[in-house]
Amino acid sequence: MLAADHPCPLTDVKSAALAPGLHNGRMNKAFTRESDAADDEDDGAPLPSLPAGVRNYITPQGYRRLREEPMALLDHERPKMVEVVSWAAKNGDRSENGDYLYGKKRLREIDRRIRFLTKRLGIAEVADPSLHHGSDQVFFGASVTYAIEAGEERTITIKGIDEADNLQGEVSWVAPIARALLKAREGDEVTLHTPGGLQHIEVLAVRYPKPG
Repeated sequence: MLAADHPCPLTDVKSAALAPGLHNGRMNKAFTRESDAADDEDDGAPLPSLPAGVRNYITPQGYRRLREEPMALLDHERPKMVEVVSWAAKNGDRSENGDYLYGKKRLREIDRRIRFLTKRLGIAEVADPSLHHGSDQVFFGASVTYAIEAGEERTITIKGIDEADNLQGEVSWVAPIARALLKAREGDEVTLHTPGGLQHIEVLAVRYPKPG
């Protein structure tokens, strides 16, 4: 299995230490559900799934962002939305009250997001790409420049599934292109299986952030 033989220096993570304050009274209040709330699993866009048996690698920067988000939701956005719902509930028929209906939906989305983040933080394994600085081999966290058969050059950075941003040229380490590149070295040619058939890719450059 790719994750098992991938030589990433990892830091063991304890869920109780991942998100301090998430298990106090505020968290309990945040998860209080009103009787007329719909099933929150039906709200919002699908959340990224983690393939069975795959480790939830994440960079230190991505891990910090993942920790900060639930606290921001609990400390700021959720209390504000509770106030909106409370105010809107006093203004006539709830079934035709746009502020009330939107507020309830947004509260369900917030609570769903907090539960998701708490779960993913509990299984996160932090891997620091800077430990590979100077290496020409592709590991988790590498920025890789490669050429496809048509001669076009592309650069991607391999990140965790919970932090990868396609708009920033980042791909999850479980994505097909990342799996094809992992453990290759500069100058190597790898094969990528695509819906259109096999594609040969040449690794041109491998870079990592500097330590510190």
